[in-house]
Amino acid sequence: MNEAERLVELIPRLRRYARALVGDRASADDLVQDTLERAWAKLHLYRRGTDLRAWLFTVMHNVHVNKVRATRVTATLEDELPELAQRASQGDALLVRDLDRAIARLPTEQRSVLLLVTLEEMSYEEVAHALGIPIGTVMSRLSRAREKLRMMMLGQGAAAKLKVVK
Repeated sequence: MNEAERLVELIPRLRRYARALVGDRASADDLVQDTLERAWAKLHLYRRGTDLRAWLFTVMHNVHVNKVRATRVTATLEDELPELAQRASQGDALLVRDLDRAIARLPTEQRSVLLLVTLEEMSYEEVAHALGIPIGTVMSRLSRAREKLRMMMLGQGAAAKLKVVK
């Protein structure tokens, strides 16, 4: 199987990660398209025999970070934990919605690591390679992301439900 066929085969995984990373379908599709365009243009840089999936996630991460940097607001809210709506009685669908919103509020670096480890089931080593960071940084970002999610979700009064989700 050549690289073009392997790229096409990986599109559903790219779309899933992009959707989780940016939130809405249209932006996710734009991110996937930009990623595939860049990957196709830079395919000569891909080393045959290495993990194409990890390479594509690296390309996607870089495209996403570049977009975020281009639209970054000057004031940073990283130290402030946003208030989320109180959990209603409609059940687990609302918990999932709140969790999705909380994940979207994480800093990009933490959200990327969290999604690659949990959604894409990549190992710490694969994430470190894909993002070009040391494995210790992966573990640190993942730990901070999980802690921020706990704090945001506990602020929702969802401590009991959070234990069920674990």
